Amino acid sequence: MERVVLSCLTGSALWRVAVLGLVLLGFAADSSIPVTAGAASLEARRQPMKFGWVACDPDCGGWISAVGIVTTDTPKDFEDFARDRNLSGATVVLDSSGGSVNDAITLGRRWRKLGLATTVGISMPAASPLGNRPRIDGKAYCESMCVFLLLSGQARYVPEGARVRVHQIWMGDRAEDARGASYTAQDMSIVERDIGRLAKFTFEMGGTGDLLSLALSVPPWEDLHELSRAELQDTNLITTQAIADLLPGLAGVPAKTVASAEPKPVQDRFAPQPAAATKTAEALPTGGTAAAQPGH
Repeated sequence: MERVVLSCLTGSALWRVAVLGLVLLGFAADSSIPVTAGAASLEARRQPMKFGWVACDPDCGGWISAVGIVTTDTPKDFEDFARDRNLSGATVVLDSSGGSVNDAITLGRRWRKLGLATTVGISMPAASPLGNRPRIDGKAYCESMCVFLLLSGQARYVPEGARVRVHQIWMGDRAEDARGASYTAQDMSIVERDIGRLAKFTFEMGGTGDLLSLALSVPPWEDLHELSRAELQDTNLITTQAIADLLPGLAGVPAKTVASAEPKPVQDRFAPQPAAATKTAEALPTGGTAAAQPGH
């Protein structure tokens, strides 16, 4: 299956959208243990997305850790993770570099149906005299299609220090040399199709045209655009200024307990694509991919 990246354009450059295509790519974390900051988190964002339940005892509930890139396996991996768990109204903590456009859309619609809330962060272990009290480090990344997963939350919070960054989607196999590569009429058709799907999803989730405009204005050979606090508001990526609205247990208010079975194994590699699979766009951070930050 050929992967496509979708690219955003500004007014006079609209023709490039049809010619170039967009790819959104994402990264994931281990499904059974919280992810730690630093190089481990960066490496986890470069792997296929994995899900884990971060328990918080004795009465502060917990949350879903979602770390890594969205692949064709990710929607099924989430269903495997969700099986035997009552996740309705739970919160997803994202640390991701994006992923497949269509698979991220599928996953986002599933999250909205469950009424999940979303935020950005890295789950950190923290013991206390009262028991296991993990915390969320807000200095995390949500890039490319991860931003649209963030948008799928019924309630959404972005902490200070989080890096929320967007760019065009592009043909995945040509993102490294986007300007020098060649593109067919079929590529153009795929790009236009996936732009339409992404736009429809954005408005379904309550996002604004500002989000699409910002993302579609950054070609893959430029650094990703980091949304300012004002832009996070204008795009409707933020619905609350308080993490306690998503995770009251972190503020000392008892939270509901999510029924949980033993974690199911999650794919730890990209699965081969079926020969007859439909081509799709992905978002892949290229020149602007997040680099390791000291203490981050």
